[in-house]
Amino acid sequence: MTTTDNTSTTTVTAPHRTQFPTGFLWGAATAAYQIEGAVREDGRTPSIWDTFSHTPGKVENGDTGDVAVDHYHRWRDDVRLMADLGLTSYRFSVAWPRVQPTGRGPAVQRGLDFYRGLVDELLSHGIKPVVTLYHWDLPQELESAGGWPERDTAHRFAEYAGIVGEALGDRVESWVTLNEPWCSAFLGYSSGVHAPGRTDPAAALRAAHHLNLGHGLATQALRSVLPARAGIGISLNPSVVRALTESPADLDAKRRIDALANRVFTGPLLKGAYPQDLIDDTARVTDWSFVQDGDLASIHQPLDFIGLNYYTPAVVSAARPDQDGPRLDGHGASDHSPWPAADDIAFHHAPGEVTAMNWPVDPTGLTDLLLDYTAQAPGVPLYVTENGAAYDDVVDADGRVHDPDRIRYLHGHLGAIHDAIRAGADVRGYFLWSLLDNFEWAYGYGKRFGAVYVDYETQARIPKSSAAWYAQVARTGGLPATD
Repeated sequence: MTTTDNTSTTTVTAPHRTQFPTGFLWGAATAAYQIEGAVREDGRTPSIWDTFSHTPGKVENGDTGDVAVDHYHRWRDDVRLMADLGLTSYRFSVAWPRVQPTGRGPAVQRGLDFYRGLVDELLSHGIKPVVTLYHWDLPQELESAGGWPERDTAHRFAEYAGIVGEALGDRVESWVTLNEPWCSAFLGYSSGVHAPGRTDPAAALRAAHHLNLGHGLATQALRSVLPARAGIGISLNPSVVRALTESPADLDAKRRIDALANRVFTGPLLKGAYPQDLIDDTARVTDWSFVQDGDLASIHQPLDFIGLNYYTPAVVSAARPDQDGPRLDGHGASDHSPWPAADDIAFHHAPGEVTAMNWPVDPTGLTDLLLDYTAQAPGVPLYVTENGAAYDDVVDADGRVHDPDRIRYLHGHLGAIHDAIRAGADVRGYFLWSLLDNFEWAYGYGKRFGAVYVDYETQARIPKSSAAWYAQVARTGGLPATD
């Protein structure tokens, strides 16, 4: 711009901004159990996370999602907050036991009405809703019948998907079947650090298959009730696995974890088959007889998009004889491994900055991930459906929350996405995790990921400095050169 006074003319060049493609979605994401509360209202029954969080010793400080951040009663204010932040999209999950309390049978209309109202409010503010059908809150009644290790759960999930699709399909165009099925299967059924807290590696592998099958059956159910314009995808949390050294043993450790973290899902989803090395590696745990004729065809449905959740890479090696004590993998403390038949693999921290979760900060992993999926699924649009960081946020004497570390984290990771786009990745949007501080699963309320600070005593919302920064990015469609 040019400014003029009586003596001189000064030209000031605006800072260069890294621009994203026109139409790129700027969003934020949440999950039902983490924010809604109202766990006993309007017909909702317990999920596995209600049961797990009320079990002594499972969640830090004995925290539960009974109230969470009371989004069930404050959703109109929260949508206005999204609009103030300039969001163009919001990804939220539907609580299965709020819609179908026993996991089977007819829907509770009061539960569906909550989501109908939320969607309408989003649309009235020009915010595109993205619905996730499953973000870990399996109805407890289904878990009592065996949970995801049982085949019937996949069929019940498809029925539930059809119910929600019929209710919201006239106004929601983007649908995610499952969020992070790896966590549901391996943290829920192998290490036990997530609900339902079981520690059975064979059950975890069965759960992984039935989650895959549930995705395929739900995709078919959705397509039978949704308009042709609707897009259906899945949100995965792939591990960007790196070997500690180039030794054959460490490279084999990388291969084995890649199979358990990534290819157990991408194999059937993208290729219609489980990798043979995964089957061979886990032969002492299971014989894979739970995979029935026709399952892989059901799973291998066309995807309209793939959602990718990324926080930090994994560095692995073969365990050394002198390595004693727990081998950290970033997924919580447990005496049981989330990695079936891979207890002998060690996980290592990369050097450098870490978040409050003790997760290394490495944006290059996100670029690598996006380019990897571009190669694996050519022609399929990608979204970053979760990315963010927890820090030890505090309210200062002026009532504000400054979080420069989070701004730096977001700037780096959005830059990594832009790098991937320039290299040919078709990335259509970004969803910050999370909109609000919330119940952070087994960590309770001790970890804050939100762009908006929540005072859990009063439920007051205070946008952090990162929220203002992200709002500016969303409104301009680009990153500032410096912050």
